[in-house]
Amino acid sequence: MSKTEKARTRSADLAVSLYQELRARGASSYDKVVADLELDIDERERCRTELLNLGLIVPTNSKHDSRLDVESGAPPEAETDTVAVIDPEIALLRLLQREQQRLQAHLAEADRSYSTLESLAGRFLRPGTLTKGSEVEVEVLTDYRRIQQVLEDMSHVVQHEEALMHPGTLQREYPERVLERDRRQLDKGVRIRAIFNQRFASVPEQAAYFRRKAEQGAEIRMSPVVPMNMVIADHHFALIPLDPSNPTLGAILARGAALVRSYLALYEYCWHTATPYGEVVNSEQGGDGLTEQQRAALRMLASGMKDEKIARSMGVSLRTVSRMLSELMAELGASSRFEAGVRAARLGWLD
Repeated sequence: MSKTEKARTRSADLAVSLYQELRARGASSYDKVVADLELDIDERERCRTELLNLGLIVPTNSKHDSRLDVESGAPPEAETDTVAVIDPEIALLRLLQREQQRLQAHLAEADRSYSTLESLAGRFLRPGTLTKGSEVEVEVLTDYRRIQQVLEDMSHVVQHEEALMHPGTLQREYPERVLERDRRQLDKGVRIRAIFNQRFASVPEQAAYFRRKAEQGAEIRMSPVVPMNMVIADHHFALIPLDPSNPTLGAILARGAALVRSYLALYEYCWHTATPYGEVVNSEQGGDGLTEQQRAALRMLASGMKDEKIARSMGVSLRTVSRMLSELMAELGASSRFEAGVRAARLGWLD
């Protein structure tokens, strides 16, 4: 037995002995009883506190005064150190009653807090309250800390599926935070799907992140083109950039199936055209000799997208895009980029 345990045992034994002595004497001076038992100052205070907390003794007060004694000059009971002894059965009942009252107070406070939170955040915490797609809400978020908190909130309330895509690199501290969120969701049985730019699979830190994410149970696909950041939770919440060409400006939080299903359709298209993580991507498609990166650049060129946006979407430099498009124009025999897009479409290079 350790010294601490021995001290506790001795303290309990002393409290029991003191209580038995007080009970044998009836209401009496506390100081006199502890002096007779030869308890030191620390033991005396420790036993008094313990017996008072258990309700086994109570200080006497004006209710215990004898009118004859007071009239004859004796001090009132409230001014003495006399204590009255309470039977263990009564003390136990009082202790249980006190704890019951305390528990009821805690429950009442918890109920008030729940009602307040429910009224303030009911729409966000309970996607089912949104009527079948007829009700939508949009919130613009420009503070980075608020955006991170929304991501945390979504990870806590998602119950079935989270779908995300990320076109760029992750900050050094960001992967660990995301992986921890993934672990919480996967433990709840949530399906996680993620699309990343395949260019970053060759970056050691990013490759390690993709591997760890997949090992935890997330489904990952790689694509040469990822149009924007996007997080969709349970088909009810979507977090997208305020401006896809400049993610630093902020984000939009969309609530409601009627609005989110549009973003989900875009996501599903990107998901089905992406390559499952771990599969070897054939760099040549058909007999054209085009790589997936070149084919993606042609599609964006044909859609009228400018070089700057193509570079951001593909995660490459503007110089790389300019060189790639010049090579494609030369191969197509086109004198302009518009002509290159038209010829590529006619030849079926965009299929």
